[in-house]
Amino acid sequence: QVRLVESGGGLVQAGGSLRLSCVASGRLFNLDAMGWHRRAPGKQRELVAQITTSGRTNYRDSVKDRFTISRNSAKNTVYLQMNRLKPEDTAVYYCAAKDLDSRAYDYWGQGTQVTVSS
Repeated sequence: QVRLVESGGGLVQAGGSLRLSCVASGRLFNLDAMGWHRRAPGKQRELVAQITTSGRTNYRDSVKDRFTISRNSAKNTVYLQMNRLKPEDTAVYYCAAKDLDSRAYDYWGQGTQVTVSS
């Protein structure tokens, strides 16, 4: 089992920045990727960014050039640096992890609220 704990959400004005952190613990040896997802009110959950164990990253188009996903393997922590935030970035952000033999994310954190005011 893998446990994920997020932190770093909050209220920020449009144009501001926030950094989310996700600390992973448990059976980490079989993980293939970690990612940040979000769910805005009335919308489906969507993948924002992910990073594989080899360091490959990908982002959804709406956050490219504004968000950066990174990791500190020594601390078992993944970060999401969010710059030039927009009101449409308002959502609950979830950290998730995927095993090597999985096609979908297997483990989820509890989520952290990000609110961007206009």
